[in-house]
Amino acid sequence: MGEEGELAAEKHVRYIVTAEKKKDSFEWLVMEHLRASGAYWGLTTLDLLHKLHAVDAAEVVDWIMSCYHPESGGFGGNVGHDPHVLYTLSAVQVLCLFDRLDVLDADKIADYITGLQNEDGSFSGDIWGEVDTRFSYISICTLSLLHRLHKINVDKAVEYIVSCKNLDGGFGAMPGGESHAGQIFCCVGALAITGSLHHIDRDLLGWWLCERQCRDGGLNGRPEKLADVCYSWWVLSSLIIIDRVHWIDKEKLAKFILNCQDKENGGISDRPDNAVDIYHTYFGVAGLSLMEYPGVKPMDPAYALPLDVVNRIFLTKQQ
Repeated sequence: MGEEGELAAEKHVRYIVTAEKKKDSFEWLVMEHLRASGAYWGLTTLDLLHKLHAVDAAEVVDWIMSCYHPESGGFGGNVGHDPHVLYTLSAVQVLCLFDRLDVLDADKIADYITGLQNEDGSFSGDIWGEVDTRFSYISICTLSLLHRLHKINVDKAVEYIVSCKNLDGGFGAMPGGESHAGQIFCCVGALAITGSLHHIDRDLLGWWLCERQCRDGGLNGRPEKLADVCYSWWVLSSLIIIDRVHWIDKEKLAKFILNCQDKENGGISDRPDNAVDIYHTYFGVAGLSLMEYPGVKPMDPAYALPLDVVNRIFLTKQQ
C-alpha cells in the first residue's frame, strides 16, 4: 500500500502543531466552542504519527483541567463553556494519551455521567436533555476508561442501544432513526465495550457497511451520499469490531485518503481538493492506522485511542 502517494506525515504534524497558534484564523474561530474535541483530534493524530512529544504535555493538561467544572464533574468544550458528555470524553481521552488520569476525580466524573442516564437506559448529553445513541457510546467509553462502568445500569444502556437497531442491520440516533455510519460506530463501539456484540447481525451489518464504499474508493455515511474521509474511521472501525473488514477494498480506500492530503502545507480534507481541517486530518490518519499503514501506530477501534494507550489503561491496576 502507498505506492500511489505517500503519507506526508511531517507536514501533517507541522499543520497540527501550528493550527492551535493561529488565534485569528477562521478555523480557530469555528472551533472555539469545541476546542476540547479539537485537542483530542490533533493530539491523537500526533501520537499515531509518533510525535506527541511535539507539544508541551504539562501545558495541555493544565488547559484541559481549566475546562473542568468541579461542581458538576463534567468538562466544557472550552474554558468557561458549559459541561457536556462529548467534551468530557475528549478531555479524558487527551489525559489518557499523556498518561495523566491521576489528575482527575474519577468518581465525580462518573457521578456526572451516571446522572445523565435516563429511565429507559438512554443518555442525555447534558442537563438540557437531548438524547442520542452518540451519548450512550460517549458515556460508556468514558466510564470504561475510568474503570467506572459499574456505576451505570449497563443492561439498560445495552437494551436501549439494541432498540435503535434497524432492519438493515444498522443503528440510528434513536429508535426508528435512519441507519448512519457515525451512529453505527457509536452503537457497535458501545456494544463492544460492554461485551454485548451478540446483539449484532454481523453479516447484515457488514454488508450495509461495505456498501458504503464509493467508486472513488472512499466511504460514505449513508446511501447516495458522497465519500468523505471521516467515514474511513466510522465504517472501518465498525467493520473491524464485527470482523468483516476484509469485505472492502483497502487499497482503494487508502488511495482516496492520501489523495485528500494537502502535500504542501499539511492537513487532510473531506474529499480531494477541498480545504483541510483538524477533524478530517485525524480521521484520515486514523483510517490509515486501521489499515495498518506503515509508520502509523495501531488504534483500538472501540476506544478510538492508540492501542498502546488503551493497553496501558487496562493492564495497569484498577484504582
